[in-house]
Amino acid sequence: MAVQGKRPGRFGIFGQLWFQVLAGTVIGVLLGWLAPDAGTAMKPLGDAFIKLIRMMIGPIIFVTVVHGIAGMSDMRSVGRLALKSIIYFEVITILALVVGLIGVDLWQPGVGMNIDPGTIDTAAIQGYVHTAHDQTIVAYMMNIIPNTLVSAFTEAHVLQVLFVSVLFGVALAAIGERAAPVMRVIEGTSSALFKIIGYVMYFAPLGAFGAIAFTVGQFGTGSLMSLGELILEFFVVCGLFTALVFGLVCRWCGVSLWRLLGYIRDEIVVVAATTSTETVLPRLIEKMKKVGCEEGVVGFVIPAGYSFNLDGTCLYLTTVAVFLAQATNTHLTFWHELGLIAVLLLTSKGAAGVAGAAFVVLAATLSTTGTIPVASIALILGIHRILAEGLTFVNLVGNAVATIVIAKWEGKLDEKLLAETIGNRGLRRRQLGVQQA
Repeated sequence: MAVQGKRPGRFGIFGQLWFQVLAGTVIGVLLGWLAPDAGTAMKPLGDAFIKLIRMMIGPIIFVTVVHGIAGMSDMRSVGRLALKSIIYFEVITILALVVGLIGVDLWQPGVGMNIDPGTIDTAAIQGYVHTAHDQTIVAYMMNIIPNTLVSAFTEAHVLQVLFVSVLFGVALAAIGERAAPVMRVIEGTSSALFKIIGYVMYFAPLGAFGAIAFTVGQFGTGSLMSLGELILEFFVVCGLFTALVFGLVCRWCGVSLWRLLGYIRDEIVVVAATTSTETVLPRLIEKMKKVGCEEGVVGFVIPAGYSFNLDGTCLYLTTVAVFLAQATNTHLTFWHELGLIAVLLLTSKGAAGVAGAAFVVLAATLSTTGTIPVASIALILGIHRILAEGLTFVNLVGNAVATIVIAKWEGKLDEKLLAETIGNRGLRRRQLGVQQA
C-alpha cells in the first residue's frame, strides 16, 4: 500500500508534499498578517481538510488493529503489548512533566508580570471551564465503552474505536479458519482506505494555508509580542526534550533521531500548519509499518498513544500552569509542584478526544489543585495555538518513537528494514557486516 508522499519526480522539490505544505503555510502567514480579515475567512479550508482526515481515522484504526491482532498466533501477546505500552507511556509522561516543570522554574517567564486575577476577563474561557468540570477519571474510563458498536465510529472517539477493534480482532483470532473470508475483506478495505488517504493528502497544502491564515489573522502578532518570553521558553524546552530524551531513546533502539525526523517530515509540516496530530494519524500508521514495525504493534500503539502518550501536552501543561502562578504572584512550594505533577498524571488522560483538550485539562488541573487562579488561563488564550505548534510536534515524534520502542521490546521489529530507512550508522554497519558474512 503506497503512501502518497510525493508527486511525480519530474517536478523535483516542488512535487514534494512537505514543500507544498510549507509553501501553503508561508502564504497563509503572509495573508493573515497583511490582510487579517481575509486570513480569518480562510478558516473553512483548514476545517474541511481536518474533517476529511477525521472521517478516515476510525475505519483505518479498525482495519489495522483487527488485521494485526487477528494475525497474532498467541493472544497473550496482546495483553503483554498493552502492558508494555502503558509502562512506556507513563515513564515518558512523567519525564515530560518533570522537564517542563524544571524548564519553567529555571527560566521564570511569568515573573514580574504582577497580574491581578480579579481584573481578568473570563468570558472567553467559560466553555473550557464548564467542560473541565465534567471531566473525571471515572467518566473518562466509562467513556471508553461506546454506547453502540457503530457510535464508536460516528463519534470519532479514538479510544472507543480501539476498544471495539481489539475485541473484534481477538474474536476473529479465536474462531480460526472461519475468519478467513472476513480477513480478506479487511485486507481489501485497508488498501482502499489508505488509497483514499493518498487522495485526501493532495489537499494538505490548501488545508495548511487555510488553518495558518486563520490563526495569524485571528490572533495577530500582538499576543506574540506580549507573551513572547513564554513562547520562546516553551519552544526551547520542546526542542531540548526532543533532542535529549527522544534522542537517547532512539539511540537505544538503533535509530537516528534526525533520520526519523526526515522520514516523517511531511507529517511534521502538516501538523505544524494545522496544529492537530489527528491530521497525520493514518499516514503515521502506514509509515511506521514501512519502517519495520509489525502491523499489530503499530495498530495498537499509535491510537493508544494519541490518548496516553501526549508528551508535548504534558510539557505544555506544567509550563503554562507554573507560568500562570508566576504571572499572578502565586507562591508554589516544592510540595505544591509535586502535587501538580501528581494531578496532571491523572487529568492529562481525562480529556482525550475533547475539543481544546490541552486547555480543558489545564482548567481541570487548576480547579483540582485550588492553588493557581483558574481565571488566569485567559492570559494564554491568545497564544494557545502558537504554543500548540510545539506541543503537537513533540506529540507526533513521541508516538513515532514509542512505536519503534514497543516493537523492539516485543521482538517485532524488522532490524534490517529499520537499518535501511532510519537506522543510525552503527546499526547500518552491523547489518552490512551480517549481509557480507
